[in-house]
Amino acid sequence: MFQTKSKLLTFEDFINCYPEDGGIYELINGEIVEVNPSGKHEEIIAFVVAEFNLEIRRQKLSYFLPRTCTIKPLNPNTAYKPDIVIVNRQSIINEPLWEKYSTISKGASIPLVLEVVSSNWRDDYGHKLIDYEALGIGEYWIIDYLGLGGKRYIGSQKRPTITIYQLIDDEYQGKKFREDDIIESVIFPELTLTAKQIFQAGV
Repeated sequence: MFQTKSKLLTFEDFINCYPEDGGIYELINGEIVEVNPSGKHEEIIAFVVAEFNLEIRRQKLSYFLPRTCTIKPLNPNTAYKPDIVIVNRQSIINEPLWEKYSTISKGASIPLVLEVVSSNWRDDYGHKLIDYEALGIGEYWIIDYLGLGGKRYIGSQKRPTITIYQLIDDEYQGKKFREDDIIESVIFPELTLTAKQIFQAGV
């Protein structure tokens, strides 16, 4: 883990001193933190990306999934590298940081953002949920394939859970999906995946 503790870094500090060692880093409350995804984590991301791209092509939507993308929330000491971001092609012309930094700062440009939970589950259920909501991102998925989240988020019987938050009247409303529950997405209303299929990465 790479952290800078001498001062709270701003987003501008982050993009100017981003480590060039090939790792993935986020800025969490002024500290640079390395993201270390597991193999299963990567399998799930690859599966969901493939499914999303199929839906985008099938519905002829003006969306794309960047390989890497930074989200700049309203908090000046924070920058996220989500596992999956869907970007609206028609909106990025209004993004001042897109061309140079591959950074999105307006919620209207992001129909959907997705995080696969790892050991830093508090960030996904806490900081990121609050920041994505404040930014106005319409749909936020949390894929907790190990059931790591706190009981207040996934229940007292902690088990693999997908929570999908929809922005309704500027506030997120969440719904949980487990086992053979079919995922419900406003962005992809015809998606017929079950939670189990996603946890198993289609295998």
